[in-house]
Amino acid sequence: MLQPPAGGSAPHDGLRPARLTIGVISAGRVGTALGHALERAEHVVVGCSAVSNASRQRAQRWLPDTPVLPVDEVAGRAELLLLAVPDAELPALVAGLAATGAVRANTIVVHTSGANGIGVLAPLAEQGCIALAIHPAMTFAGSDEDIDRLRGTCFGITAADEIGYAVAQSLVLEIGGEPFRVREDARTLYHAALAHSSNHVVTLMLDAVEALRTALQGQELLGQELVGDTPGGIAERIIGPLARASLDNALQRGQAALTGPVARGDAAAVAGHLQALTEVNPDLAQAYRMNSWRTAQRANAPDAVFEVLTEAGRPW
Repeated sequence: MLQPPAGGSAPHDGLRPARLTIGVISAGRVGTALGHALERAEHVVVGCSAVSNASRQRAQRWLPDTPVLPVDEVAGRAELLLLAVPDAELPALVAGLAATGAVRANTIVVHTSGANGIGVLAPLAEQGCIALAIHPAMTFAGSDEDIDRLRGTCFGITAADEIGYAVAQSLVLEIGGEPFRVREDARTLYHAALAHSSNHVVTLMLDAVEALRTALQGQELLGQELVGDTPGGIAERIIGPLARASLDNALQRGQAALTGPVARGDAAAVAGHLQALTEVNPDLAQAYRMNSWRTAQRANAPDAVFEVLTEAGRPW
C-alpha cells in the first residue's frame, strides 16, 4: 500500500490516498482549477505562486484560504507539488527547484503538461521525488465552468512504475476524472491529437462565424439587426447546433458522419464556396481549401473536387 509522505495521514481505503498538503506553481487557469478540485476532495492547498495580477485574482477567487508565496516556499511546504506552468517554462522551473533543493525527498511532483512525460522531472526524481505527469484533456477558459468540467474529464497519466500510476489514478478519480495511461514515448503524439481536436476547432468555428456574419449583414428580424460583433449573436446561434451535431456524429459514427458538397463530390459547389470566401477574406478561403482537401481524401472524393481545390499541385 502507498505510504503517505511525512506528515500525511493514512489512506482511508484502497483507492483514496492520504490527505495531502498541496503546493501549486502557478495560479493560472489550470493550477487554480485543479487546486480547487483537490481541496474539494479534502486535500489542503498550503501555498501557491502568483506573479501577474490575473493570477493573483484567480488565486483569491478559487483558493481564498491559500497564501501566495515565493516558489521555493510553496515547494517546501508541499507533500504534493503541482507544476501547472506552460510547457516551455517547465524544464527551467524543474531545474531551478532541483538546484535550490527546495523540494523535499518523497514529495509527489506532478506536472500538467500534455506534451511532456516524466522525463522532464528527472532532476527532481533523482533527488527522491515521485514524478507524475497528469494532464487533463480539457480546455480551460478561466471561467466557473472550468471546475465543473473536471468531473468527467479524461486525464492522461504517465508514471515510472505501478506505484506512481496508482497514486496518479487515485488523485484523478478523487476529483471526478477518468484516468488513462499514456506511454512516455507517445506524449507528443497524444498532445498533438488533443491540440488538433481543440485549438483548430476554435479557429474553424471563428472563421465560419466571420463568413456567416458577412452573409447576414443588413438583414433584420422583428426590427432588430441580426448581426453584431459580440459573441452569442445570430451567427453563433445558427452554427452552434449544426457544429454540435456534427461533432456528436463524428464521435459516434466515424467516417459515416461526413456530409456536404466535398463528400458528395459536388465540385461546382466547392468552387462557388471558394470564390465567395475569397471575397470575404482570402486567408479564410485558403483555410477552407486546406480543410476541404483533407475531407476529400477521407471521403474518397472524385478527381473533379481535387482539381477545384488544387493550386500549383497542392491546396496550399
